[in-house]
Amino acid sequence: MFAHERSLVQRYRDRPFALLGVNTDADAEALKRIQQEREIPWRSFADGRPRGPISTAWNVQGFPTVELIDAQGMVRFTHLGPPSAEELDGEIEQLVKEVEK
Repeated sequence: MFAHERSLVQRYRDRPFALLGVNTDADAEALKRIQQEREIPWRSFADGRPRGPISTAWNVQGFPTVELIDAQGMVRFTHLGPPSAEELDGEIEQLVKEVEK
């Protein structure tokens, strides 16, 4: 999903959109290396393990889990597993347009 996520960050760079990642790998140094190698420009948090504090607080049941949060902090879209690009793009565009009104 990195290539598509990178394209989303680029496409929405001047609009009200932020992409955040949560990584559950135990090795924080390996995570930093991967982020540099794959040129991941968005903020990504290390949760330390699959049932780390972030995953537990958000009740993550599997990976990847994609959640879209609106400007009021409400979860508006949740998808377990990689969503289709068309579905994800449509949901993001709808939320961004709501904020831009």
